[in-house]
Amino acid sequence: MHYGRLMLDVAALALTAQERDILQHPHVGGLILFARNYQCRAQLSDLIADIRQQNDSIVIAVDQEGGRVQRFREEFVALPPMQALHFSYLRDPQLALSQATELGWLMASEITGLDIDISFAPVLDLHWAHSEIIGTRSFGADAEQVIALTQNFIKGMSQAGMRSTGKHFPGHGWVSADSHLQIARDERSLQQIKAADLKPFAALISAGLDAVMPAHVIYPKIDPNPAGFSSYWLQQVLRDELKFDGVIFSDDLNMLGASLAKTGEAENYADRAAAALAAGCDTVLLCNNPEGAQQVLEYLDSAGLQKSHRLSRMRRTCVDLDSDRFVRASEIAAQLM
Repeated sequence: MHYGRLMLDVAALALTAQERDILQHPHVGGLILFARNYQCRAQLSDLIADIRQQNDSIVIAVDQEGGRVQRFREEFVALPPMQALHFSYLRDPQLALSQATELGWLMASEITGLDIDISFAPVLDLHWAHSEIIGTRSFGADAEQVIALTQNFIKGMSQAGMRSTGKHFPGHGWVSADSHLQIARDERSLQQIKAADLKPFAALISAGLDAVMPAHVIYPKIDPNPAGFSSYWLQQVLRDELKFDGVIFSDDLNMLGASLAKTGEAENYADRAAAALAAGCDTVLLCNNPEGAQQVLEYLDSAGLQKSHRLSRMRRTCVDLDSDRFVRASEIAAQLM
């Protein structure tokens, strides 16, 4: 099945008539949910059913990493930040690997059980202690440790029927700037990035990573464009060198780090979408900007681009909940908080 190239959001706890119409647009392939879309499990279930009624094949996503990035909290298990697994690994590596599997399963089982397909996880960025926006979201500073923990986290996700998304390629952990609010630049060389930050992506791709989300970070010694708009990073490195054949999601095109405008030039969101798709993204994500989403849809209507042949791989697999495992995994989460 081929999917539309835009993933967008909705404003509140229930769909408006206009949102129902937009979700039926042939170029809408995905939808991401936020905390503002959640009041309780019953309300969320109704919202998802309404979304599916408008577009029964849409990929529904959320950021449910744990720690400060957990959109659904009430009536959900509180998930620790992934840095907790780093500290556990320092004490007992084998225990931490087991905990990573159970946390991945726990997170994914709660999400897929509500007919949501994916949480954009895991974070593969190394913790260089420079980046507050990554910070405790990281599984650690050592590439081999991050590889081991995230492989097990993904194993748990897969057991619950969820596909994996590694972010933020080729690594967001070095820069101090928050790419949501600033233009972020990483001044290191290609050799430095390959020797550290790129290693988790390479290893996880070899192990079957399903999707990648590139960083809105510029690596000026390598390419003048943010990674999500760079054919060098997405096609030469990711596709050709690392042999990645999964889905490439852009990060949110509404972030300041996604800006392409030169001094004195206007820019619209169709420009950003066109640049991301031309660079190699399969699906572009645009949040908190209905007018921008409309610009992108108008561009997609006129551009004649083929739909994505990869996004369908991200749909969840139905798996029965193991209630005993849920109790055990919830206890592990509580212990790591």
